[in-house]
Amino acid sequence: MIKSCVSGAIVLGLVGCSNVSNQDVGTVGGAVLGGLVGSQFGGGVGRAAAIGGGMVLGAMIGGKIGQSMDEVDRMKMSRALETSETNQTTRWVNPDNGNRYAITPKRTYARHGQPCREYSTTAIIGGKKQEIYGTACRTADGSWRVIN
Repeated sequence: MIKSCVSGAIVLGLVGCSNVSNQDVGTVGGAVLGGLVGSQFGGGVGRAAAIGGGMVLGAMIGGKIGQSMDEVDRMKMSRALETSETNQTTRWVNPDNGNRYAITPKRTYARHGQPCREYSTTAIIGGKKQEIYGTACRTADGSWRVIN
């Protein structure tokens, strides 16, 4: 039930706000992923604590990755989602800030008739390695939009 509520809030937030930043998407996506990972540990109160801790840690990591990406990084990410084969990693370094990114599409499928791809991103931001997993779908205009 918690997963459904969080997922619903994400979808409504992304659809309803035209000024959603990369940091916002990263923060929410990281929180969801962290909560899902945390839900795999413990039971009862311990499980609830693991979910909460996972959500906080995931939000921090996801927000940092989203905040660090500029327009060029987003274009490179879109290009990788559009052209890379499954499990083929695309890497780049942002020349303005030195951040390094690697994105690997993991699975491709259709959702409501539109292609979607699950992916993993590894980022080295300020010398610290961070990883996040997500899903993006191609919109009618050909751009890729992160859905979780």
